[in-house]
Amino acid sequence: MGLPDFLIVVIGAAAGGFVNGLAGFGTSLFALGFFLSVLPVTQAVALVLLLSVLTGLQGIWVVRKTILDNPKRLTRFLLPALVGIPLGVQCLRFVDVQALKLVVASFLLIYGGFFIARQNLPKFEHSTPAVDAAVGFLGGFLGGLASLSGALPTMWCSMRPWTKAETRAVLQPFNIAVLGLSSALLAWRGAYTVETWWCALIAVPTALASAQMGIAVFKRIPDATFRRLLIVLCFVSGLVLMARALF
Repeated sequence: MGLPDFLIVVIGAAAGGFVNGLAGFGTSLFALGFFLSVLPVTQAVALVLLLSVLTGLQGIWVVRKTILDNPKRLTRFLLPALVGIPLGVQCLRFVDVQALKLVVASFLLIYGGFFIARQNLPKFEHSTPAVDAAVGFLGGFLGGLASLSGALPTMWCSMRPWTKAETRAVLQPFNIAVLGLSSALLAWRGAYTVETWWCALIAVPTALASAQMGIAVFKRIPDATFRRLLIVLCFVSGLVLMARALF
């Protein structure tokens, strides 16, 4: 890899790190396109998973108190997800992943477009442990099947009248757990080559520094603005996912 390729990696890492610091997810959404232009698919995915986990750890530290204040809420999502991940992996041989990505992208576009156009956001204020568990399981299943772990949890959490810290206290650990397991599986399969680690040497520090800037913005925005941000990112995620599935 030459200097221009390394610069592309730096730009992707900076973009992915900032969004992860701001929203608690989205590293792949904003970084993977850059990485795919200079790295093979497996190495690009391995690098973006590594960045997602490492930048996400900073985000968890920001909301650590909120996580400890209500650990049961996170558990309702996370434990079913850990069951769903291996099931999703097992179903890879039976499911058309590209078609599935198109379906999920369509849901993200419809959901994001509908609520972007609405002045008032929905508020599911009562406790919904069964729905939370179902969303967690399906998120894990989609993560194992098509690396789409964050789609359903993000849509569901953005409809809850939680503070931005409460929302992040679910999404950030959830994504780290699912993506961390995926990263470990890729490492087991030899995805982290010498070239991948050379890219990581410049991508990791860049992403960590950029994530700190995103976290600084996160701390300053109101709760309602954060909910709107999640919905906009759902719509953008749908656009990117649709484009990748079609082209």
